[in-house]
Amino acid sequence: MTNYDYDLIVIGSGPAGQKGAICAAKLHKKAAIVEKKWSTIGGVCVHTGTIPSKTLREAVLYLSGVGQRTFYGKNYALKEKIQMADLTFRIDAVVKRETEVIQAQLRRNNVETIQGVARFVDEHTLEIANGDIESRVTAENFLISVGTRPAGSERIPLDGKRIFNSDQLLNIEEIPRELIIVGAGVIGLEYASMLATLGVKITLLDARPALLEFVDREIMENLMFQLRQEGMVFRLDETVVECGFDGQKERVAAKLESGKTIHGDALLYTVGRQGNTDTLNLPAVGLEAAERGKLEVNDKFQTKTPNIYAAGDVIGFPALASTSMEQGRIAGCNMFGVPATMRPQTFPYGIYTIPEISMVGKNEEELTHEKIPYETGIARYGELAKGQMLGDEQGMLKLLFHSETLKLLGVHVIGDRAAEIVHIGQAVLSYGGTVEYFRDTVFNYPTLAEAYKVAALDGLNKL
Repeated sequence: MTNYDYDLIVIGSGPAGQKGAICAAKLHKKAAIVEKKWSTIGGVCVHTGTIPSKTLREAVLYLSGVGQRTFYGKNYALKEKIQMADLTFRIDAVVKRETEVIQAQLRRNNVETIQGVARFVDEHTLEIANGDIESRVTAENFLISVGTRPAGSERIPLDGKRIFNSDQLLNIEEIPRELIIVGAGVIGLEYASMLATLGVKITLLDARPALLEFVDREIMENLMFQLRQEGMVFRLDETVVECGFDGQKERVAAKLESGKTIHGDALLYTVGRQGNTDTLNLPAVGLEAAERGKLEVNDKFQTKTPNIYAAGDVIGFPALASTSMEQGRIAGCNMFGVPATMRPQTFPYGIYTIPEISMVGKNEEELTHEKIPYETGIARYGELAKGQMLGDEQGMLKLLFHSETLKLLGVHVIGDRAAEIVHIGQAVLSYGGTVEYFRDTVFNYPTLAEAYKVAALDGLNKL
C-alpha cells in the first residue's frame, strides 16, 4: 500500500466540496480542501452566487415594502430612494457570518484547508501554487468541486460598470434606471424581478422562444403576468449580435439579429456558466472537460479516472446548492465503500424571483407527453386567510395527482414562501402518498400550508 498525505483532497470549497470533505471526516478519513484563500471559503455559493443573490432579494423585499402595498398603497416603501449601498450592507453581513459558519464546521470536523490554486501532476498528486510558493500533496482520492463562473461572449464587451455579468452586479456603484438583461434563465429572471421591484425598467432578452421550459406553463404564465405588471418587457426569440455604447457613452445599445436596437443605462449579461476546470491540468489524469468546462460522472459521481470524483455545478444540471451538497456527500460515501445514491425524482427546485417559485415532481406538460391520466387541484393565495394577511393575492399552489390511483405526481407553487412550503409535498411524494393525505390532514390555521388541503379538496371535487 502507498502512503498518501490524505485519504481525500477536495478541490473547491463550495457546497459540494464542504459536504464531501465532511462526509469523509465522519468516516474517519483524513480530508483536506484546497481553496484559493481562507477568506473565500464557501466558494461561489457564498461569495458571488446563491447567498449574495438571495440576501439581495430579502433586502429588496424589506426596503421596497412591496409586500405591504396591498394595504398601504402602491407607493409605499420603507425607504424612498434605495441605493446600492443599502442592499450590499445586508449582503456583506450575511456573507461574513456564513463564511465564519463554514470555517467553524470544517475546523470542528478536522478538515484541513490548504490555500492556493491546484493543478494535477498525476492521479494521486496535486501541485498547489500560493503566490510565489509551490508545493505538492498526495491523496488516495480527489473530489473536483471547483464550481463555475459566468460565461462570456465576444459580442458583449464587459467593463464591470455599465456592461457587467452576475458576479459583477453587486459591485456597481448605483442602480440603473433602465437595464437590459441578456439571458432569461434562472439567474437572469431572479435579478430582473428584484430590480424591477425597485422600479428599474427592465428589458429581458433571450434567444429561446419560451422561458424556463422545465417549469409548469401555468406557473410560468403567472410569473410573466406579474413581472409585466411591474413594467418588464420581454423580447424572446431574439439574439444580440452587437453591443456597445451609444453616442458619448451615455447609453448602452444592444443590436438584435431581427434589426431592432434596445437602449438602456446598463446591460447585465447572464447567458450560461463556464466550469472552472481550465487550470486543473486534466490531461495529466486522463480527463477532458466537455462543453463549457463541465465534467462527466457516473451515478456515484465518479469520473472515468476511478479515484477522481466530481460534484456540484461543475458537472452541470441541476446546478443547485441543495443538490450540490447531496452530490458531495454521496461522492464521499461511495469513494470509501459506503453505497449511496440520489433520488432526482424528488429534488425540489427553488427559483427566487419576486414572486418566488418552487416545484417538485412532474409538471402538466410532462404528464401529458407521458400519457399519464391526471387531475389538478388548485389553491389560490387570495382565498387563504394567510395569503390575505401577507398581501399576496396572486400566489397559487397546484397539486398534480393520478386521476385513478390518486397518487401525488407533482407540486407547483408560486408566491410568498413557495420554497418553504413545497417540502410538505416533497415528503408525501417521496413515500408515494396520495392526494388524500392532504384532505385528511389538519394544518395550522391560518397558514400557507393550508393551501395543500384546499388544493386537495379542489382536485378531489373534480373527480
